[in-house]
Amino acid sequence: MARKKQFIIPVAILAVGFLAFVGFSSMKKPPEEKAEVDNTPIVAVESITVAAMTLEVSSYGVVTPKYETTIVAQVNGEIVELSDTFVRGGLVKKGQLLARIDPNDYQAALIEAEANMASARAALEKEVAQGKVAESEWKQITDTSPTELSLRKPQLAQELARVKSAQASVLRAKRNLQRTEITAPYDAMIESRDIGLGSYVGTGTQLGKLLGTAIAEVRLPVADNQLQFLINHGQQAKVNLVGSYAGKDIQWQADIARSEGVVDSKSRMSYLVAEIKDPYHLNSGTENTGTPLRFGSYVQANILGKEIASASIVPRYLVNNNRIAILDGESKLHYAEIDIVRQQGGDVVVSNGLFDGDQMIVSALDYPVNGMKLTLAGDEKESTDKESDESAETQVANNENGGE
Repeated sequence: MARKKQFIIPVAILAVGFLAFVGFSSMKKPPEEKAEVDNTPIVAVESITVAAMTLEVSSYGVVTPKYETTIVAQVNGEIVELSDTFVRGGLVKKGQLLARIDPNDYQAALIEAEANMASARAALEKEVAQGKVAESEWKQITDTSPTELSLRKPQLAQELARVKSAQASVLRAKRNLQRTEITAPYDAMIESRDIGLGSYVGTGTQLGKLLGTAIAEVRLPVADNQLQFLINHGQQAKVNLVGSYAGKDIQWQADIARSEGVVDSKSRMSYLVAEIKDPYHLNSGTENTGTPLRFGSYVQANILGKEIASASIVPRYLVNNNRIAILDGESKLHYAEIDIVRQQGGDVVVSNGLFDGDQMIVSALDYPVNGMKLTLAGDEKESTDKESDESAETQVANNENGGE
């Protein structure tokens, strides 16, 4: 009996242990399958746009009148009349009276000059008559020839000179009388007036300053290396001017009229001069309408230059040895050789080598190799989401099987 117990007890323990192992084994979850790791580099891209482009050269300047004149008195006298428009900011037309100097003395001088001329002409006519009488008397004498003195030719020449002198005096008196009226030499704006009613002025006294309103100018500094982007180095180029008026940015059109032809010794810049016709829109016949371009305004200028039929703008940091990384149609890395036209800020203008719709790689690559396989960031995310969904479905299925 004791031997049976010694045999049965170990067998029972082994049987219980085996049954426990089988039970626990049936409750154990199957190991999850690990997804294959995709080591393909992930990149971000931007689509390239290729279109016609007009190159521009940026500059700046201050608006000034093409013509400005300081008016001075040419005769002496008292200011007896001032125009109401002869004030700072006043607009005047060509020939309009600005001020008048007392003309009485000059009117008297003109009358005196005219009287002297009349006297000189009378003396001339008298001398002409006397010369004819002398010539007639000498014709009665046949045995000798008359001299110039006997024919009174020197006296005639003297009287003729006196008449010319009198004429000159009349012209001078008329001119001085005209100078008593101070008029505008052209359509202008009054910048300053330095006299008042009753002021006494002398020859050379400054009366005021005028600014011509027909044409405005802007001197535009341009770096020498930027002239290559302008047609004919900027001659006759179109210019877009942008300035502020009443707190708003306004644009005006201008044309390059000339180049100053020298390099400034201080700034080392070349200067192009842009002209704007009728900046204050005072002439109804001009094409300019809208906001006036005031003298003294600071403006930014974009000078229109050469045109490129097919061009694109790309960030400068993406260019390496005149090449740009492109993601081709087979999702592979491809380096495109490009022609750089110019650099503008942090970008470059490319004329050849790129096509509209090309996928430009904008993310960094650790070890780029031409032709290597790449994956778009969006595609990788979709793949990951799909794998996550499949894994979740598998997990749910396993849980259901384990529960059964």
